[in-house]
Amino acid sequence: MYDYIVVGAGSAGCVIASRLTENRQTSVLLIEAGPPDKAREIHIPAAFSKLFKTPVDWNFSTEPQEHLNRRELYWPRGKMLGGSSSMNAMIYVRGSRADYDHWRDLGNEGWGFDDLLPCFQAAESSSGGPQSVTAQKDPNPLSHVFLEACEKTGIPRVDDFNSDLNPDGQEGAGFYQVTQKNGSRCSTADAYLRPALGRGNLTVWTGIHVTRVLIENGRAVGVEYSQKGSLHHVRAGREVVLSAGAIGSPHLLLLSGIGPARGLEAQGIHVAVDLPGVGENLQDHLAVILPYFCKQPITLNGAETFSNLMKYVLRKRGPLTSNVAEAGAFVKSRSNLPLYDLQILFGPAHYVNHGLTNPGGHGFSLGPVLLTPSSCGRITLRSADPTAPPAIDPAYLSDPEDLARLVEGVKLTRRIAQHAAFDPYRGDPVFETPGDLPDYVRARAETLYHPVGTCRMGNDPGSVVNAKLQVYGVVGLRVVDASVMPSIPRANTNAATIMIAEKGARIMKEGS
Repeated sequence: MYDYIVVGAGSAGCVIASRLTENRQTSVLLIEAGPPDKAREIHIPAAFSKLFKTPVDWNFSTEPQEHLNRRELYWPRGKMLGGSSSMNAMIYVRGSRADYDHWRDLGNEGWGFDDLLPCFQAAESSSGGPQSVTAQKDPNPLSHVFLEACEKTGIPRVDDFNSDLNPDGQEGAGFYQVTQKNGSRCSTADAYLRPALGRGNLTVWTGIHVTRVLIENGRAVGVEYSQKGSLHHVRAGREVVLSAGAIGSPHLLLLSGIGPARGLEAQGIHVAVDLPGVGENLQDHLAVILPYFCKQPITLNGAETFSNLMKYVLRKRGPLTSNVAEAGAFVKSRSNLPLYDLQILFGPAHYVNHGLTNPGGHGFSLGPVLLTPSSCGRITLRSADPTAPPAIDPAYLSDPEDLARLVEGVKLTRRIAQHAAFDPYRGDPVFETPGDLPDYVRARAETLYHPVGTCRMGNDPGSVVNAKLQVYGVVGLRVVDASVMPSIPRANTNAATIMIAEKGARIMKEGS
């Protein structure tokens, strides 16, 4: 028996396991469905899209999206040590003060920005934390051109998107800080898990699929798992912690009989707790990429040469250190908004179909991301079979205002791309953008890989966990990952997920 069982060794799970085992009297079992993070492409930053649709990817797809031409969208999620922090674009952005103050104002005491800033800082290497967050080593010349075009278009330059001095000052354009160390990816498995393995009180299982939480007399006492076709049980003396992400954590709760009673009964699952909010409140950032051919051979599409590989292997320099999405801007879709609601991404490469389609030649890509979607979806069960993926319906653009704001983002992106600064480089667009921009958005929008909110934190009937991240109606069960976010931050979500795990570990170590 272990004191704690943590399910999911991703961005949150590695943090929780590391922080809990700082007390040498505490034993922790960390269970990961995927393999160890040994693939070379994990550690070479520019290679992350080569991990998509491989054995280290859960390779999810959404339900057909009514407002996106009935398309089923591909959702990659990391299935290995480090989870999605081992296959993301490594962008580290905290988000705005207003994002977290909103969480607090919804009734989640202790979750305002001032409460959470120490948790961000506890993670970050600049404050002595384990997570390496650094400037990029060798940004591509085209990323500098993008920033010049932004400035000439009226978007101010920002030197640090994570400034403690001005937590609402992210509006503007700049280079992203990245979760890298010495030119290589630094996932939470690198930053948190590996240093903790030498403590002797942490056990890590890989390739083990957890099928449900074991509940006895209203208390979580362990988990059931599948190994080589057989089911087994392992028990926890103190708590079970779900850190399986915004898809995996609600899926496990539902399989365990925790969720809306009617849906569980329809799948023949015994209802342990009627908790209607499980799987609801699914939010994600939707992006519309506009790729262009480039007239000069200076993009990342020529990065995989022998000389660049040697430059990377020997010196950890060169284009292979790129996170692809090197620069960006936070902007407003309308000037009268109190805060920015769009992010413009830029990458010096073709980024078509998640990088899985190569249009040929050199190219660059840029496009708007809707940061504050009004549309909400849900995760539901397709089947009581734990090996069957859940049904994922983000309900993209179900609120018409989301489409209107993305259209404004496309207009701004085109103005940036058409600026004279790009004239020496800009070739034809890979896709012609029609006069009817809503049609283009519906045809081309894709996930930016930021699902959150499906085990929402709060104190109303639709909430799944309280402000201490404890699941309502079950003793000894918490959820600590992106699924607890009440609303999605105005930023890439990996930094916030790491922060949530830092906060959750503090709460648990205080005995709350």
